[in-house]
Amino acid sequence: MRSHERNLARLPVRVHVNGTRGKSSVTRLIAAGLRSGGVRAFAKTTGTMARIIRPDGLEVDVYRVGSPNIIEQTRIVRRAVEDGAAALVIECMAVTPELQPLVELRLIKSTVGVITNCRADHLDVMGPTVDDVAHALAQTCPVGGHLFTAERERAGILEAVARGRGSAVHVVPPDGVTVEELAGFSYFEHAENVALALAVCAHLGVPRAAALAGMHAAAPDPGVLRRYTVRSGDKTVEFVNAFAANDPDSTLLIWQRLGLEQRRPGVQRMILANCRPDRLQRSGQIAELVAKRLSADHVVLSGEGTDLVAFQALNGGLDRERLSNLGGLGAEAVYEHVLALVRHEAVIVGIGNIVGLGEEITLHFSNRAVRRG
Repeated sequence: MRSHERNLARLPVRVHVNGTRGKSSVTRLIAAGLRSGGVRAFAKTTGTMARIIRPDGLEVDVYRVGSPNIIEQTRIVRRAVEDGAAALVIECMAVTPELQPLVELRLIKSTVGVITNCRADHLDVMGPTVDDVAHALAQTCPVGGHLFTAERERAGILEAVARGRGSAVHVVPPDGVTVEELAGFSYFEHAENVALALAVCAHLGVPRAAALAGMHAAAPDPGVLRRYTVRSGDKTVEFVNAFAANDPDSTLLIWQRLGLEQRRPGVQRMILANCRPDRLQRSGQIAELVAKRLSADHVVLSGEGTDLVAFQALNGGLDRERLSNLGGLGAEAVYEHVLALVRHEAVIVGIGNIVGLGEEITLHFSNRAVRRG
């Protein structure tokens, strides 16, 4: 521990990124903005694929023996020091409420904390309510530092913890980012994520133009929302990879921002929900989404544990004719089935879980894409 604390002392800037959605993206954006501003920043994400991002922008996979363990953060801190970093930008690994304060107060001791948002995910661990999630996430607030967040509804919970730890709170609105600034990304990036990253970079002395240039040039997280346009015969399919947004509020927000609440003549709206058998609560959330909150013309279930999701969705009011249960089938079979459902033109949004089959399904669309965005 003494060795680890000596390493922390050699990193004057330590940014700890937590939240329900967008942690990996915000970690990458902050690190890219700092690098563009001349700060030697070392970053680590634990999103779709755990990655180290060195100060020169080179990415390296995080190799593990066994299951993920928060103690690996000490190894990351050591690597950052060995690379001569002046700043560490690191995504929080902890999920359970008892580990969140431990990873902040003992392992990272951040100077800048970031909590992207507080939404209804991991309720079985951090819940049962979203307020409980906010209380758990707030435990990564720094002591005597600065906390940045895009969360507005439960900002009061975060502020109470921050005041108790002597930290200043900065609630960052998303409307400070222009359409033109968002258009500079080669993929779909959320305004809230960019606004948060720009605010942190500005706080650390990087001019907005320099930070934004670095963010535009940086590689996105593998699970970032992307669109792929596929043409097969007289059919045109736009596939939206939103698998990483696996809580209901984030999924609904993406659906709305894509303009899919309104029907477009001749364009089918489909949901492709990839399921996991070990996430029963998330399966229930998916069932409620497709049955009551998302106005899709057809719902396709893939992965494992789909029978439960299908049962709950049908009980929730989803028409049987609008549901295809492809549980247990491989990515190619799912792709072909989805394509067969398309009459002429369709928008297909992938939700649920990206790990494993979700990644394979995305590859089937990306490998056949005539346009990416």
